[in-house]
Amino acid sequence: MKYILMMNAMTTGPVYAGVSGWQAKDIQAHTAFLKNLSKSLVESGELVSTEGLSLPGQAKIVRAGKDGEPITDGMFPETKEFLAGYWIVDVESAERAYQIAAKASVAPGPGGVPLHMPIEVRQVMSRCPEETL
Repeated sequence: MKYILMMNAMTTGPVYAGVSGWQAKDIQAHTAFLKNLSKSLVESGELVSTEGLSLPGQAKIVRAGKDGEPITDGMFPETKEFLAGYWIVDVESAERAYQIAAKASVAPGPGGVPLHMPIEVRQVMSRCPEETL
């Protein structure tokens, strides 16, 4: 079963703000932790895809105009949390996806203190559920 593990981060504060304001050694430790997590998932054959995302200030909301042309409305509405990145994993059970999410949650922050970031876990649907057909 495939699951998406979405790393949600705080827009401000000491928890995570795109590592802005962190010391270089803390950024290196954080990045190394995430790379090692992804490497272990590659080695176990569970990693399908992973990407980090740009900060919310670089995002745009897009809607179709009258003639279908894209209209951008600037960045995301104000929010305390944002999607920082994700992993798509192919695992045997939801419990395994939860284990991976818990490990990702404790990525180190400033001073090596675990961030305990919320990781949203959702099954990737391969087709419409039977009850909707």
